[in-house]
Amino acid sequence: MHAILTSTEFQMSLLMFVALAGYLIAYRINQSAVVGIILAGIVVGPSVLRLVTYTGFVQTLAQMGAVVLLFTIGLEFSFNDILKPRYFVIALIGIIIPALGGYLLAKVFGYDFKASIFIGTALTATSIAITANVLKEMGKLQTNVAKAIIGAAVIDDVLALLALSISEGIVSGDISAGPILLTILKAVGFVVLGIVIGKLLLQKLLLWMDKTKIVAKYPESLFIFAIMIAFFYAMVADYAGLSAIVGGFLAGMAFDGVKLSRGNVFKEGAEHLQIIFAAVFFVSLGVIMDLHTITLNVIWFVLALSAVAMLTKIIGCGIPARFQHMSMKDSFTVGLGMVPRGEVAMIIALIGLNQGIINQATYAAIILMSLLTTIIPPLVLRNWVFKKT
Repeated sequence: MHAILTSTEFQMSLLMFVALAGYLIAYRINQSAVVGIILAGIVVGPSVLRLVTYTGFVQTLAQMGAVVLLFTIGLEFSFNDILKPRYFVIALIGIIIPALGGYLLAKVFGYDFKASIFIGTALTATSIAITANVLKEMGKLQTNVAKAIIGAAVIDDVLALLALSISEGIVSGDISAGPILLTILKAVGFVVLGIVIGKLLLQKLLLWMDKTKIVAKYPESLFIFAIMIAFFYAMVADYAGLSAIVGGFLAGMAFDGVKLSRGNVFKEGAEHLQIIFAAVFFVSLGVIMDLHTITLNVIWFVLALSAVAMLTKIIGCGIPARFQHMSMKDSFTVGLGMVPRGEVAMIIALIGLNQGIINQATYAAIILMSLLTTIIPPLVLRNWVFKKT
């Protein structure tokens, strides 16, 4: 029986069942599918039923899901849509204010200097996957607000990587310009090369393939080629120190605007793959949370940290958006869209835990903060910002 329960087939079937349950929950409470699936993940995970644990298998599928999700999102954007100087300003201020807010809050709660630095660093990150999926679900991807959120979030990933590099140098007492400069060069170099190669090579290659006899007989080969590029970009992004999902997003944008005679096969293939693997990704965000690790003494810190995490992103990103002549509502939406910390903050917390900078309780607090900041924005976006009148 144990062999059956731990088999790949059973685990995959169970994950799909949980995803379906998530859709049912979302339907019953009239919320985004993201919220329902994450809640279902919490129920079946270590917090309640303990049917699913965050194994290597689940982690691998979740990472694949995030890459595929961002690839399909990227297909609806061009490089000109998001790579604008004004989005850099939103991202930069949206990192500085949360970092300061997290650091000061940690000091108020009695954390030492090193732990406070890492807590502040965990608040700098933005998880693009959550907000992008909600915007897509609600048909809002092509709005100026969505472009500002996603453009700033991509830049945010580069800046958060830089913040992590600086934080590691500070806590180790070995901060120097060399490693930081190398981090910047690798991250920026990947983004620039990814754009250039996509525009000058990959688009032309895809158009050439579309006219070949092989594709005429096997049109699905176009989709296989595109997914191959998505995971290759994700791998290179990971090597450059960025989140793999940024690589998937850039790969999607590389194919934006390409007119294919068999484009319906290409688009439908990406959508179907995204439905399966993105569902696993959202389930994993619930599964990774173990509420039993949260003691009564940590709860107040979790609530305060979550409040600071949300307010500092809304203020840090919303104010510069307002100065760029966005309306009050749109500026708030940009700030709210940058709130989710998701898996990025979880990774930063894991680094701090593995290096002995934070303890298990603090790690659990950051994970729970990441979860709360992931669930709350979709609720507000759906029920207030984009509520149909």
